[in-house]
Amino acid sequence: MAELRWHPLIKDWVMIASHRQNRPQMPGNWCPFCPGSGKVPEHYEVFAYENDFPSLMQNPPEPDDVSTDFFKVKPAYGKCEVILYSSNHNATLADLTPGHVEKLADLWCERFDAISRDEKIKYVFIFENRGEMVGVTMPHPHGQIYGYSVIPKKLELELESAREYHSGSGRCIFCDMLKEETAFKKRIIFENEHFTVFLPFFTEYPYGVYIISKRHASVITDFLPAERQALAETIRNTSGMLDSLFGFRFPYMMCMHNAPVNSGNVDPYFHFHIEFFPPMRSADKQKFNASSETGAWAHCNPTCPEEKAEELRQAFNLSRRPL
Repeated sequence: MAELRWHPLIKDWVMIASHRQNRPQMPGNWCPFCPGSGKVPEHYEVFAYENDFPSLMQNPPEPDDVSTDFFKVKPAYGKCEVILYSSNHNATLADLTPGHVEKLADLWCERFDAISRDEKIKYVFIFENRGEMVGVTMPHPHGQIYGYSVIPKKLELELESAREYHSGSGRCIFCDMLKEETAFKKRIIFENEHFTVFLPFFTEYPYGVYIISKRHASVITDFLPAERQALAETIRNTSGMLDSLFGFRFPYMMCMHNAPVNSGNVDPYFHFHIEFFPPMRSADKQKFNASSETGAWAHCNPTCPEEKAEELRQAFNLSRRPL
C-alpha cells in the first residue's frame, strides 16, 4: 500500500506506506551501499541511488478503495532517492575531505534540479537522518531526497510567515533574523564568508543549530561556485562540531529548506537555510518529544540557548584542532 490520505483537522496529506514495514535492518556482514554488493558501482565517491522502499513514486499504484466524500485519498506521487556520501562504510561527513564534500553538494544540486523538472513535484526536500536514535536502519553514510506532489505543512507555514512579513515590511524575514542574531552575537557559533551557523533565539532543541546563507538565495542551485564550496565546508564543520560535543557520533536530523518548485515565484521572501534536530540534551540524556510537543505542537526546550551556544562554540574549536 502506498497512497496519500487527507488529514482534515490540520489540512495536510499523510503518506501511507505500509510496504516500508518490510525494509530490512542492515545485516551484520553485508551492506547494499558498499562496493561489491552489486547494488552500487565498484568505485564511487558520491552516488544517487533509487530508494528500494520508496514512500513516493512517479508511477504510484492506485489508492485503496477506502475514500468517501469526507475521507479523501490520492496517489502517492513523488520521488525518493538515497544520496550516498562515500563508498567508505564507516566515514562521517567530518572524515571526508573538503573536496569530497563539494562533490556531495554538486550532487545535491544536480538531483534537486533533475527532480524539479517534473512539474507534478511541488517540493524537493534534501535531508539526512543520522543514528539509530532517529530510526536509521542503514548506518552507511547517506542522506535522502524526497520530491513531494504537495508542499509539506511545516514548509507551508514557513512560506506563509515569510510572505506575510515581506508584505508588511518589504524585507525578508530570514535576512532580518540573521541580522538580529549577528547583532546579538551570543548565539552565533561560527561563520565564513558566505554562511552563518547559529543556535536560534527560539530553538526547540538544545543543540538545534541553523545554517543560513548570508546572501539572499531561495534554493541550493542559486549558489555561485564559491558559495557552494562554502556550503560544503559549513555542513562538514557543523557535523564535526556536533561529533566533538560529547566525543561520539552525534545523532541528528539535518533538513534543508529550499523554496518550493513549480509553485510560483517566492524568491523575494523565501531564503535557503538548514535546520538541525539533534535528539540529545546532554551526553547521556535524550530530548524526547512527548505529549506537549507531539500532541499540541507546543515545544519546550529544557536548556538555555545562549549557554548551549557557548558549548557548541567550544566543541567547534575542539573539532578544528589538528589531530
